[in-house]
Amino acid sequence: MTKPLAVVFYESLLLGSQLANRLSDLGWRVQTVNSSASVTEAVRRHSPMLLVAELALRHGDLCPIIAELKKDPALEHVPVIGYTSAKNKALQDAAVAAGARLVVVDTAILDQLPQLLDYALALD
Repeated sequence: MTKPLAVVFYESLLLGSQLANRLSDLGWRVQTVNSSASVTEAVRRHSPMLLVAELALRHGDLCPIIAELKKDPALEHVPVIGYTSAKNKALQDAAVAAGARLVVVDTAILDQLPQLLDYALALD
């Protein structure tokens, strides 16, 4: 049986690599992306079951990219889990408005990842 695939976008190396490793430990294949400009193409090319994305970027805004994914009929089904700091409430709200299935606090994502995956992948 083929392992499910997650695309993981991050700029912060420490948490991003820990997240990719945790997904691998949970039985997922992981394709990492380190450029926000490459997120849409990576999702299109790899057809993942899930996109996990760092929301707070040094330059740029990921919310328009999430909205672009959700407007594309070929990609709209891919659930998005975004993560950012607890202090960044405006960014959390913007990501949900753009179409992220879940937005979680970066300090909790590793510990809660199995439950977050279950929720993100649950059918409505």
